[in-house]
Amino acid sequence: MTQYKLRPWKTADLDSLVKYANNWEIAKNMTDGFPHPYTRQAGERFIEKASQGSPITIFAIDIAGEAVGGIGIHPQTDIHRQNAELGYWLAEPFWGQGIISKAIGEMVDFAFSTLNINRVFARPFGTNVASQKVLEKNGFTLEGRFVEVLIKNGELNNELVYAIRRKHWKK
Repeated sequence: MTQYKLRPWKTADLDSLVKYANNWEIAKNMTDGFPHPYTRQAGERFIEKASQGSPITIFAIDIAGEAVGGIGIHPQTDIHRQNAELGYWLAEPFWGQGIISKAIGEMVDFAFSTLNINRVFARPFGTNVASQKVLEKNGFTLEGRFVEVLIKNGELNNELVYAIRRKHWKK
């Protein structure tokens, strides 16, 4: 497997972020907040947002000094405060190498070790089978399926909710 590390985003990552994020094969499985085409302006806004917070909870996936993806834990608030949402993407040239699977495991460890939460969840599109499989490989279970509630590129899609609970987390 290609060696990678998770680290905070930095301004110098802008070129690689735009280079790798500007890909419809990635954007089609992301919310509309992940634009396509992916512009420098969008990248600047993202890096600024990802660099805020204490602790930092949004990280670059770094391979050989280059940011080739991102992964983050997004703590919820109010009555959902015991939960955090996991989100991630990886540049297409690095798919199928086990990188995102290992990174998800690291982020779940980070979430349960750092945050006062009992559940980490992710919401892959029903058509994103690869994401579903990588979540299952990391101990996430399917908790819900919402039929045709998402609209992306003019098409309705199912939203799935996968989660792992602290009591099932393997340190």
